Amino acid sequence: MAQLTFKGNPIQIAGEPPKVGDKAKDFTLVKGDLSRVSLKDFKGERLVLNVFLSLDTGTCAASVRNFNKAAANLENTKVLCISKDLPFAQSRFCEAEGIENVIMLSDFATGQFGKDYGIAITNEPLEGLLSRTVIVIDEKGTVSYVQQVTENSHEPDYEDVLKVLK
Repeated sequence: MAQLTFKGNPIQIAGEPPKVGDKAKDFTLVKGDLSRVSLKDFKGERLVLNVFLSLDTGTCAASVRNFNKAAANLENTKVLCISKDLPFAQSRFCEAEGIENVIMLSDFATGQFGKDYGIAITNEPLEGLLSRTVIVIDEKGTVSYVQQVTENSHEPDYEDVLKVLK
């Protein structure tokens, strides 16, 4: 397991993220209108799961902005931005920022996504939040890329993610 930090302080997570070649685990997350969405709702599409701590951090907000720009040019690909932020906060952020090309989803209701995907932070002060991870799932539901950012105050390597999608 990678050594993960937030501003240099160690963080622990509940397990390990999926590995390339794994079948993506089903999930249920909450949309801005409080409806539920699951992996099967995206059957036949490529997915980029942009998982992050909270929109209330500059780095997380930047990741949503950057993936929003990239998503406009990706064919048969949906970018899902996932955090524990309340759907209301996610919607306000998108409205204020003009974010239209990504789908904001929340794991606030059960926290099961973070546990199932092995990325829920388990120690204080960030306990319960999700560690910064980017997962690409192909059209067949197989994990084709995983980037777990070791320093959670840093942005993911966008170019590396986009290479996999071209």
